[in-house]
Amino acid sequence: MTSFDTSPQLNVWRALLALAVVFVMLATTGWTALRTHRESTALQASIAKWDHGSIHGHHLPDAEAGPVRLARFFASLTPHEQDRLAHRYPLAVGNMNGAPVSLRYRANHIALDQARKVEKKRMHDSRLSTVGQQEAGRRMHRYESLLSPDRHILAFDPEGSGRIAEVFGNLPEAERISVVVPGVDTDLLTFQRTNRRYTAPVGMAGALYAAEREQRPGTRTAVIAWADYTTPAGLGVDAATAMRAEDGAVRLNALLAALPGSAPVSMFCHSYGSVLCGVAAHGMPRRVTDIAVAASPGMRAGKASHLGTSARVWAMRDATDWVQDVPYLEVGGLGHGADPVSSAFGARVLSARDAQGHSGYFQPGTDSLRNLADVGVGAYDEVTCAHENDACLAGLPRTNTAGRA
Repeated sequence: MTSFDTSPQLNVWRALLALAVVFVMLATTGWTALRTHRESTALQASIAKWDHGSIHGHHLPDAEAGPVRLARFFASLTPHEQDRLAHRYPLAVGNMNGAPVSLRYRANHIALDQARKVEKKRMHDSRLSTVGQQEAGRRMHRYESLLSPDRHILAFDPEGSGRIAEVFGNLPEAERISVVVPGVDTDLLTFQRTNRRYTAPVGMAGALYAAEREQRPGTRTAVIAWADYTTPAGLGVDAATAMRAEDGAVRLNALLAALPGSAPVSMFCHSYGSVLCGVAAHGMPRRVTDIAVAASPGMRAGKASHLGTSARVWAMRDATDWVQDVPYLEVGGLGHGADPVSSAFGARVLSARDAQGHSGYFQPGTDSLRNLADVGVGAYDEVTCAHENDACLAGLPRTNTAGRA
């Protein structure tokens, strides 16, 4: 009889070898992107200009001040004074946590129009290659789309591949707020898609918003498509480490701390976005009641209880999702830890049986989207668990008639 060494050490090395093979294959088959990211010079320039600015002879507050301090400052201004600041420092105000939401919308509209004009000129710049001119044209058309009067842009940074966040619904008046955090290869040009619409942040958030309103028509909801972080480019080494997630977690928690009102917040984190949410979890404000991950390669934790959050943790994965073949471990900074849908992790596992692959979780009509919407509006007693024992329902609060727990 042949004996096999099943020691934990050998199992770790086997998994690590598998992880290395995966990334070698990705690199040699073209999956590893060569695209680089730069820090925003335009945004930093606007912030620097703000820091040296004044109003009525008084210095403006530190742009990096806490949201309470900044909210108090803006509340002391007249609407005309606020508007002057938005026109003078559009990128700074448009990305300033603590500024009134409506003012951020106006400031980002101004910044988008300025960026559109820049790209329109670049389309005909003879110093650019044909590819460069075409890229300028794509960005110009994307800015035109984002400038539509019915769109509410909460954050915008044109530098590099770009960062952006958009709101669906009335954020200041919302009784429930949902935040969608996407994964790799998300930027200004992939923020929304015509084909495969529901695989991009705009389609995801729009579908979730519609599903939440259908589930609880009497509950005022708002959904944020949050792509305001530099995502990994492709499935390369960046995607296998937490570097982008750690940077994004700081930005995400700054947004969450500055959200208006006191409505409960639910996080919906897809693919690498779930890594970010796992890293950010311990610093999220207590108003975050739920963190739901789909297609997760791991949350940088061995158990849900190690995330350091009081929020309920939900997970789902379709049987056809390739992410199930990623080695669920973390060694030397590579990998993202335990499988969130495993029983050992301890998340509440939701059904996603008809999600169809890695990017189908927000497709209208799927049980995955219905489950996410139920979590978003607090209709916990209506979710469908992945397993027949209904373990994901244990200890949940009852839902009242308004759809809020």
